[in-house]
Amino acid sequence: MKLITGLGNIGDKYCFTRHNAGFMVLDKWALDNNLSFRLENKLKCMLTRLRLDGEDVILAKPTTFMNLSGEAVRAIIDYYKIDIKDVLIIYDDISLDLGRIRFRANGSDGGHNGIKSIIKHLGTQNFDRLKIGIGPQPNIPSENFVLQNFSNEQMPILKDTLIKSIDAVEFYLANGIQKTQNKYN
Repeated sequence: MKLITGLGNIGDKYCFTRHNAGFMVLDKWALDNNLSFRLENKLKCMLTRLRLDGEDVILAKPTTFMNLSGEAVRAIIDYYKIDIKDVLIIYDDISLDLGRIRFRANGSDGGHNGIKSIIKHLGTQNFDRLKIGIGPQPNIPSENFVLQNFSNEQMPILKDTLIKSIDAVEFYLANGIQKTQNKYN
């Protein structure tokens, strides 16, 4: 069993903000596969499942808000007894330009509070990640920038990025992090 967690903030006012790029990837993937997310209060998330190449894949969106994402990831891992090597976290990255994606096998939080929470709750930084570019950041504080909606001009780039991200995650699930980094980074 694999766990793909997209990070974001719940609620309509955050739906199309840059910080919700992780949610957007999972929402598009679920829509393309006629899947619906269901609320799992005890796991602090919305989740759905799909089957790829004979393996169950959980798609999860924490309902804890970004800064407490680790609570949900920890709860899901414990409940389903998922190994950390079978976890991929998808989230926004302010240092990557819109349209770019990057896989990483581990690393620091890079100033991202959702990742900081996950590292804290898992007790390790050794988990796979897919970073979705939302930059470049204009000369405003990052906490303001990430909570802005994408502009109308950026929407076609965002849509292409979501499609590319889904393809990349499916490749990752079949081929692992090394081959995926070589192909998509």
